[in-house]
Amino acid sequence: MDKLQALHAFMDVAESGGFSKTARRLGVATSSVTRLIDSLEASLGAALLTRSTRRVTLTDAGAAYLEQVARVMSDLDEADGSVSDAGAEAVGPLRVSMPVTFARLCLGPHIASFLRQHPRVSLDLVLSDAYVDLAAERIDVAVRIGAPASQPQLIVRHLAEHRRYVVAGHEYLERHGTPATPAELAAHECLRFAYQAGPQRWSFLRDGMVQHVEVHGRLAANNSDLLREAVLDGLGIALLAEWLVQEDVQAGRLRRLLEEYDINPQDQRISVHAAYLPNRRHSRKVHAFLDFLQGHLAKAPAG
Repeated sequence: MDKLQALHAFMDVAESGGFSKTARRLGVATSSVTRLIDSLEASLGAALLTRSTRRVTLTDAGAAYLEQVARVMSDLDEADGSVSDAGAEAVGPLRVSMPVTFARLCLGPHIASFLRQHPRVSLDLVLSDAYVDLAAERIDVAVRIGAPASQPQLIVRHLAEHRRYVVAGHEYLERHGTPATPAELAAHECLRFAYQAGPQRWSFLRDGMVQHVEVHGRLAANNSDLLREAVLDGLGIALLAEWLVQEDVQAGRLRRLLEEYDINPQDQRISVHAAYLPNRRHSRKVHAFLDFLQGHLAKAPAG
């Protein structure tokens, strides 16, 4: 028995629900598919499929085996791809995880350019503000905004600094006044990114001295686009990425406050960075994508 051929046949039968359908797909006789599955079951000493006149279904053992076989076959495909992707040219599918708003503003305008530069790469973007499990989600590279030191067992590459602005709308400031010092923020309605439950403090660094201010407000959200809209609507003061609000500040829609400080939520030093598993360290397509993105972040405010 050709074990690899038998596994492919098993996976196809499980998907199609019939031996004849698999035979047509593989271009062989139905009896050949039947013999492959029979030999596979005999070698395992377990029934993988339940045959009926209408449909073939998986047994409990077959369902468990299929899950493991699918993972192994995917790893095999990935191994094949890694060999071709280690050459001089970027080749193959590239699955990238990235925060939603960052992707829209900092990558979206440049996707066509990347794909034109690398015609043998196909791009699969997984947009999420959550930290995805790279192995479980089969992500080649994750672009993240956060503290890179908190990501063990991953290779981390710095892409850009992450500056933040404290901003407010003119209507809000006219109604509630403009805070002149960090401490005055404690008396204002502060719109917060939901990093964690409970109170949040903003850290202000100036001339080597750090001030911490615990901020409060009626709105917290885990999406920076929503917070930007709320600030534009005059609901309060927010700490948002430079790349998100710089155009609003330049256009006069928002006012930047406390410009003389370097500001972060909590005490974290945040950066834009990429994380990938060690088995992607020689991937030409990963490095081509990161070189491309880093180049564009260097040309514009990278936040």
